[in-house]
Amino acid sequence: MIKRRYEEAAYVLDFLPEGRVRRKGEFIAEPIAQLVGEDFFTLLEATVKPGVTVQLHERVYIGKEGREKIDRILGRVSYEELTATAKSELPAVVEKIVRSHEQRFIGFFNTARPITPKMHAFELLPGIGKKFMWQIVGEREKKNFENFEDFHKRTSIDPVKAVVRRIVEELTTEQKHKIFTRHF
Repeated sequence: MIKRRYEEAAYVLDFLPEGRVRRKGEFIAEPIAQLVGEDFFTLLEATVKPGVTVQLHERVYIGKEGREKIDRILGRVSYEELTATAKSELPAVVEKIVRSHEQRFIGFFNTARPITPKMHAFELLPGIGKKFMWQIVGEREKKNFENFEDFHKRTSIDPVKAVVRRIVEELTTEQKHKIFTRHF
């Protein structure tokens, strides 16, 4: 049996202190936060504990036990269900997560493999075609990338920008292959 993994921490995309109308006209009259998970970029809605406020871009603990600010997780939401504020904050928050987990994403560049005989995982990143894919592979064969700066110097590609754009694409559009997010 595969053990399901859940987000332990998330970042606030929007805070609705008066609550909001959810699916099928259901009104939640408690403070709600729209969140993006730190590990799988899961889009979530959660109620905030009474008397507590959260700030945009704030990291909050959402694990099973000992939550300080989040009362309960209402569930996953689609990109379309996010508020206009949450949609506009998403790229900046995703960038914050990517920058704070540099080794995880450099690890992707050091270990990614072809997805099919004709397509490499690197080609799923916006702006990276065959030419840049081969450049990345060639540089990685010489020596693994150490960090974002090392990657940028050796390839002239901004790795943060490429990863952030791909994550946002995975969250906002239907994608056959998902590299960084889970299927909804």
